[in-house]
Amino acid sequence: MPYFVYNVTTDKRCTLVETFSGYREARQRARDLRAQKPTDADYVVKVIFAKDTEEAERLLTTEREYIPMGDD
Repeated sequence: MPYFVYNVTTDKRCTLVETFSGYREARQRARDLRAQKPTDADYVVKVIFAKDTEEAERLLTTEREYIPMGDD
C-alpha cells in the first residue's frame, strides 16, 4: 500500500500532493513541505498510509472518538 502526502485545510478539504511507495520518502517530502509552508497558511501537511486515495481521504476527514487518558 502506498503513502499519500496531503494538504488538509481546517474545514477538512484534502488536496493530494504526492504518492510514495516508501515511508521515508513520504516523511521527508512532508517535512520539506512543512518547512516551506507560509506561517499564515490554513492547512496542515499530513502523511497517510492507505490502499487508495478514497480510503486516505476518508481516514483524514473522519472524526475520531475522544478517548480520555488517565484515571478512570
